[in-house]
Amino acid sequence: MRALLDTSAFLWFIGGSDKLSVHAQNVIMDLDNRIVLSMVSLWEIAIKVSLGKLALVKPYEQIIPQQIEENDIELLPIAHNHLTKIIDLPFHHRDPFDRLIIAQAMTEGIPIISPDAAFSQYPIKLIW
Repeated sequence: MRALLDTSAFLWFIGGSDKLSVHAQNVIMDLDNRIVLSMVSLWEIAIKVSLGKLALVKPYEQIIPQQIEENDIELLPIAHNHLTKIIDLPFHHRDPFDRLIIAQAMTEGIPIISPDAAFSQYPIKLIW
């Protein structure tokens, strides 16, 4: 199964946080699953680091590529069909990063690993 990590789930996973649910952790760690991370999550993390709203244990340019490689995470680029999907998305969620992640999951036909209950208002499978 392919599954798309949302930004907070990715950060909790790489940080070893107990905020990550046991079920989500099991899905991520299952070698039969293909874990995907959107480029929009990397953009969101970079913005938050630059604004001082997020502190990482190592510099962004070290920890993020290292964790992606070590955990064999597939990067999902932002494609035109993902952006087109946003046009028709209802505004259950106003966060632009999350809206793009939702549009990507819908377009790709994959579930999202996220603690965000607002995601369940969209026709996607939510793993938590």
